[in-house]
Amino acid sequence: MLDRFFGLQARGTTVRTEVVAGLTTFLSMSYIIFVNPDILSQAGMDPGAVFVATCLAAAVGSLIMGAYANYPIAIAPGMGLNAFFTYGVVIGMGVAWQTALMAVFMSGTIFVILSLLPVREWIINSIPMELKLAIGAGIGFFLIIIGLTSVGIVVDNPATLVGLGDLSATPTLLAILCFVTIAILETRKVPGGILLGMLGITILGMLLGVAEPSGIVSAPPSIAPTFLQLDWAKAFEVALIAVVISFLFVDMFDTAGTLVSVAHKAGLLDENGHVKNLRKALLADSTSTMIGAALGTSSATSYVESIAGVNAGGRTGLTAIVVGIMFLVALFFAPLAGAIQSYATGPALVFVGCVMVGALADIDWDDATCYVPSVITAVAMPLTYSIATGLGLGFIAYTAIKIGSGKWKELSVGVIVLAALFLAKFIFLDAA
Repeated sequence: MLDRFFGLQARGTTVRTEVVAGLTTFLSMSYIIFVNPDILSQAGMDPGAVFVATCLAAAVGSLIMGAYANYPIAIAPGMGLNAFFTYGVVIGMGVAWQTALMAVFMSGTIFVILSLLPVREWIINSIPMELKLAIGAGIGFFLIIIGLTSVGIVVDNPATLVGLGDLSATPTLLAILCFVTIAILETRKVPGGILLGMLGITILGMLLGVAEPSGIVSAPPSIAPTFLQLDWAKAFEVALIAVVISFLFVDMFDTAGTLVSVAHKAGLLDENGHVKNLRKALLADSTSTMIGAALGTSSATSYVESIAGVNAGGRTGLTAIVVGIMFLVALFFAPLAGAIQSYATGPALVFVGCVMVGALADIDWDDATCYVPSVITAVAMPLTYSIATGLGLGFIAYTAIKIGSGKWKELSVGVIVLAALFLAKFIFLDAA
């Protein structure tokens, strides 16, 4: 039955291989169970409810991807998107988290509509590759600065804006040790290296008396504080349009990049190099974002850590099904999530950010019209504490430099329109 449904033999795999691949993927991405509640709780959301929402959104999303699209790709609330939700929208713009959840839901709805229409390829293809790469790198830098400030390594300085914190503090030393441990484990390709590093440093922190143990297993907390708490009162305010677009674009490009990377690794591209069943995969991803917002978490997205499962032999949706089941099992480990402190989650953010910054290596560094807008995009995100602002400045710089350099024919209609919209936003909305 499984062979008929997933086409195991046709893709050269077995049930055992798919299960092992699913467990490998889960271990590689399960850090989100602990990091996501920590980040969203800073937006004022109940951490226990966010923990449940994270597990359920990841479980449902992965199950949809596996059963509907038959891809070995797992889905969960995305890193970077959760940071933008908390630090860019809620804290940075002063938007209530209930309103931000509504913006996430709207972005998911638009993503679903675009996934059903041919326009999705036009939008994805209209954005130049260098800006797509810069978006990923910029989010990486954003995560790094968030991680470093959360553990006290980077602190506020009235004279220089930022400065070096107290490296002799015990939590800061634990964070440094955690980061080094994660980097070593990941370099040695130990499955679940990020998770193991976080758990190891958490246990060490308990032994040193920095944190108190609160148990490991219990019944899942109540999801009521975040379930269906979307605030529609400000749904059509102009100021939120840029937020919805930012959620949409980051999710769309992140998903597209992940799908291409994982599909290529799994041998699931057609003869033209296009992702097979792209529409189904995009629908699975976008639907998961809507479900996640309803449950009470930031945008869900396809995880590049799925490559770990593909390397272990995963080739079908059964791999994603196993991941979904494991996230359901994780619901009963809420006390463990509550015991993990910022000195464990911060280093995970920094390491994931370092991985994402690697996207800059693929930019054309011989063409200033390519690398200058890319650098502006990537650097503006952490410096302005806003993914949306980095996106906008990048589009504007790319358009202006291409036109000024006489390369205006390389501009797509989509880029010009987006640059004009962001310019109007900065001049008329932000100035007001």
